[in-house]
Amino acid sequence: MDTEIKTLIEEQGKAWEEFKATNDEALAKKADGKAVSELDEKMGRINAELDKISGLVDEIARKQSRPAAPSKDAEDFNKKHTEAWLKWLRTGDDAMLERLRKEGESGSDSGSGSDAGGGSDAGSGDSTPSARYMNVGTASEGGYAVPIDQDKEIMRLLQTLSPMRQVCRVVSVSTEDYRKVVNLGGTDCGWVGETDARPATNTPTFTQIAPTFGELYAYPEVTQKALDDIWFNVAGEITRDIAEAFAKAEGTAFMSGTGSTYHQPVGLLTATTAATADGTRSFGTFQHIVTGNASSFNSTNPADSFLDLIYKTKPGHRANGRFMMNSVSLSTVRKWKDGESRYLWQPSMQAGQPSSIFGYGIIVNEYMPDPGANAFPVIFGDFKAAYWIFDRIGIRSLRDPYTHKPFVGFYTTKRLGTMIANTEALKFLKCAAS
Repeated sequence: MDTEIKTLIEEQGKAWEEFKATNDEALAKKADGKAVSELDEKMGRINAELDKISGLVDEIARKQSRPAAPSKDAEDFNKKHTEAWLKWLRTGDDAMLERLRKEGESGSDSGSGSDAGGGSDAGSGDSTPSARYMNVGTASEGGYAVPIDQDKEIMRLLQTLSPMRQVCRVVSVSTEDYRKVVNLGGTDCGWVGETDARPATNTPTFTQIAPTFGELYAYPEVTQKALDDIWFNVAGEITRDIAEAFAKAEGTAFMSGTGSTYHQPVGLLTATTAATADGTRSFGTFQHIVTGNASSFNSTNPADSFLDLIYKTKPGHRANGRFMMNSVSLSTVRKWKDGESRYLWQPSMQAGQPSSIFGYGIIVNEYMPDPGANAFPVIFGDFKAAYWIFDRIGIRSLRDPYTHKPFVGFYTTKRLGTMIANTEALKFLKCAAS
């Protein structure tokens, strides 16, 4: 793995040097009024190669950081659950699942099965007997939890496909009734002489915030004949299909989710923004910095607005700061230079370290908007402090052979929510003249 990462980083360095040389040549030709279409095309190819290498390095780093294998008892139980679940998917026979459910109930501690909702919280890794009932789910509701190994793999794929899960705080909860108390400040003090009176000073004010939850579902159908004759890896196909469908929906919701009106989580870009500084905006409003260009980045001093994003962020949040943008914005940023003709964008030099601008990492999120009038193409700051993602329970599956014969439907659900927790932790770059 280390050799592979080293090779990829060396290839990235070579591609970056080629990109810089090509861009410098294009700039020189533009200054002389010459055509640069071939050079622009070449830079596009190199840009794609840089993105590809960066993705490969990140994927290897994620594989290296995956948790250790479960204990032998947990592995045996999960294997039995997977076999029973696949039999239920193919034939509708849930006898094996029922036996496992009863085994889990008899071996669980009092109250451990109170959450009848099903799947294990992703990534918990709990192999104790008290977790077994959670793994198997509730047969009386007509559905079963996706086996824990598939559930964890889906969550890993969601993290890979949805960068918000990589940089934001992710919390597993057993109820949607989650509340967070926020101190809005307001405490003050005063100067006094030795014998002066000391009147009471103002106390802080508080508010309460809560996540907005929604439920994702997928309802693929397949004929019973196909289920009878199927030969490929059913679990693997289901895992990938669920993860890809849910990741696309999550990625959109994390950016532009409409909230409870349409039963979706709240998207980060749906929050209110204002140009006013920290301490003067109303709670729940992010600060935006304008580019100085009505429809794009500032063409004269493009990096200035990026510096504003950084230094208008409080030091505590700046220390954990990252930029987030999509590939279109990144392809533009890669061409920028400072006053000393040094490129602002710098490639990753080791696994686990993203490419950077002014020393701060870049998260590529394709659900971010392109530069355009009144768009927010770049966000900077501490995403873990600002935006929380809540996973209610694991993935659930309901087998439905009745609704649309001769097809068997697999109704799959996942409940999740989001909450904007701190609007001082992020700064938004807005394409606007003023």
